[in-house]
Amino acid sequence: MPMTADTVPSPTPPPPPPSSPSSLSSAPSSPSSAPPSPSSARSAPGRLLAVLAAFDHGHPALCLTDISRRSGLTLTTTHRLVAALTEWGALERDGSGVYHVGLRLWEIAALAPRGLALRQIALSYLEDLYEATHENVQLAVRDGGEVVYIEWLSGRSAVGVHIRVGARWPLHATGVGLALLAHSDPAFQEEYCAGPLTAFTQYTITDGARLRRVLAEVRRTGAAVSSRQVTDDALSVAAAVRGRDSTVVAAVSVVVPKVDAQVPALIPAVRLAARGISRALGWQPATGS
Repeated sequence: MPMTADTVPSPTPPPPPPSSPSSLSSAPSSPSSAPPSPSSARSAPGRLLAVLAAFDHGHPALCLTDISRRSGLTLTTTHRLVAALTEWGALERDGSGVYHVGLRLWEIAALAPRGLALRQIALSYLEDLYEATHENVQLAVRDGGEVVYIEWLSGRSAVGVHIRVGARWPLHATGVGLALLAHSDPAFQEEYCAGPLTAFTQYTITDGARLRRVLAEVRRTGAAVSSRQVTDDALSVAAAVRGRDSTVVAAVSVVVPKVDAQVPALIPAVRLAARGISRALGWQPATGS
């Protein structure tokens, strides 16, 4: 049975491992933004957001002092804001005095159309793709220059990947990222290709001209292949998911061991899953396509 869980970065210095879309096993941990620097002039909403931004996959539980340090706020200000957020339910405090993200934020996040709603629509197609491959299957969306993983299915015999729902990776280093970047606004593509492009292995695309050629191939074939870009033992095949207005809203991928990769067989399966999700979202293919 597939087990639900997914990866997926913020570039700038290459970080320590969790999961990777186009990679696997001991993949570097999903890059995350550095804590904000102190600013006495920061607005009230900015200070609240800085407290919440102190939490990430590498720091899911923090004491008050850690929140103060990571948010760049004074301890007094942090104490006041944390108390307000805890009372509202955005944060929760355990018996040892450590704070965690609260369920109230989960309730709000569940309303995001590119989050749980998209996941629920896509899940049956992801399960079909898993049953066809018995490999890691992922669903991701683009947020700026990163992919955010919103679903992951895997099994005991699938290649080992350290993936979490909500993980982020740079677009150029992952299969889903390449599929999303290839269909993004041309001006954004050009800006992204201009770099800098963070390297995670010797195979990571770091040259803008090469990245442009790869994106053109993705558009031509309808599939993105990312080989050994985050770890040197994994390969991913991805395809874009379209919404009702035909714009690309997500990407689906399968991640396999590089040594066993049967790319010609994987591409049709991944494209079929992406097409099924697209239809479920209301997309209608052009006549004859």
